[in-house]
Amino acid sequence: MAKASDARADTKPREPDMECGREVSRELVEFIGRCPSAFHTVSTARVLLDEAGATYLPEGSEWHLEPGGMYYTVRNNSSIICWRVGAALDDYHFQVAAAHGDSPSYRVKAVPELEGPGEYLRINVEGYGGMIDYSWLDRPLGVAGRVLVETPWGVASRLVHIDRDVLLIPSLCIHMNREVNNGFSFNRQVDLCPLFSAGSLSRGDFDRMIAEELGVGEDAVLARDLFLVNRERGRVWGQAGEFVSSGRLDDLQCAFAALKAFLASTNEGDVSVCAIFDNEEVGSGTKQGALSTFLRDVLVRVSAGLGMSDEDHLRAVAKSFLVSCDNAHAVHPNHPEKTDDANRAWLNGGIVVKESANQHYTTDAFSSAVFKAICARAGVPVQPFANRSDSPGGSTLGNLSNTQVSVHAIDIGLPQLAMHSSYETAGVADTAYAIRALTAFFDTTVRIDGADGAAL
Repeated sequence: MAKASDARADTKPREPDMECGREVSRELVEFIGRCPSAFHTVSTARVLLDEAGATYLPEGSEWHLEPGGMYYTVRNNSSIICWRVGAALDDYHFQVAAAHGDSPSYRVKAVPELEGPGEYLRINVEGYGGMIDYSWLDRPLGVAGRVLVETPWGVASRLVHIDRDVLLIPSLCIHMNREVNNGFSFNRQVDLCPLFSAGSLSRGDFDRMIAEELGVGEDAVLARDLFLVNRERGRVWGQAGEFVSSGRLDDLQCAFAALKAFLASTNEGDVSVCAIFDNEEVGSGTKQGALSTFLRDVLVRVSAGLGMSDEDHLRAVAKSFLVSCDNAHAVHPNHPEKTDDANRAWLNGGIVVKESANQHYTTDAFSSAVFKAICARAGVPVQPFANRSDSPGGSTLGNLSNTQVSVHAIDIGLPQLAMHSSYETAGVADTAYAIRALTAFFDTTVRIDGADGAAL
């Protein structure tokens, strides 16, 4: 029987370009800093697209498209899809990379404040997604999201980011919970309420803080979608500079790489598409999630805007390819037994291709072969991943979006540690690998012949 060290040696990837990885990882950290919520992620992506010359097409307006044009649209201000139309569409089809812009956190409830005990003022929150609760304790927290305000002409949406240390969730000291190190289950209604004040503030001051941040009157705040934000800044670290840590690496690392690759690529023979969805962490079953009609609606309208018939569109979808990008679990240094003995991923080891017999991942032999061939040509190492056979894995956005737009698809990710912690860790080389691989995907015209083969 092979030892774990033998398996590691057999799958050890080629030496990465660490200096390039560090540079890209610092850019990633800056991007994440501008994206404290899914609403900010879309806003940040829009700035990058506008700077690149893309045209914004609101969903509620008539669309006019031209070959060679670059466009984008948004839904709910928390999901965005951008696309570039090739100038020579001799084999009309779509090549799509998709990620998600939301991350596990705590959402502030409609009535935000809990008074007492004594003069304490706490904030009433509920969990959004499957976060690691204890990772949020004893650290300074901010607040970010969107606020709907009343204006003279109606209701308007405003982004807000309280980028200050305004909240903290204090642990119960070990003297009052002697068994805490033997395992402790948190009650989110009791144990995870952030402390806002110890007597200096009173009920209503949370919304007053939000109103002051927006420069509006307190009565103008009508509703809000606000989330706690870990204030600890992302960084590249380690004696050899091998690691990057930040909040929201899952899945802003992939969203950043997909968007960078889309903007860096050129393909005259397809419609290149980059999608960043909201609500993946809570199942994607919203109007702006991967399970919605958003991607399908956009692709249908692109075909119509280019003068294609319904038949042309269906033929194009049949020849299209989706790369679903969502981070993957790296082997944990203290718990290697938690991953499969052979199908496992390592930090700085390259793109992770995720497979699952229960079809929670979209990867099959065909899609895997096509994407691996593209990566090989680009000089990007690929790592296989499957969950342990005695441990059920999660799902991601690929198989959900495929219920609306059925195309050949693959699920990939970047290896990381501490997924769903408030502060996650990855390898610096892997973001650069992802940008290189996805740029090669967008640059390559993938000509699919059913499931029999593909010309690259």
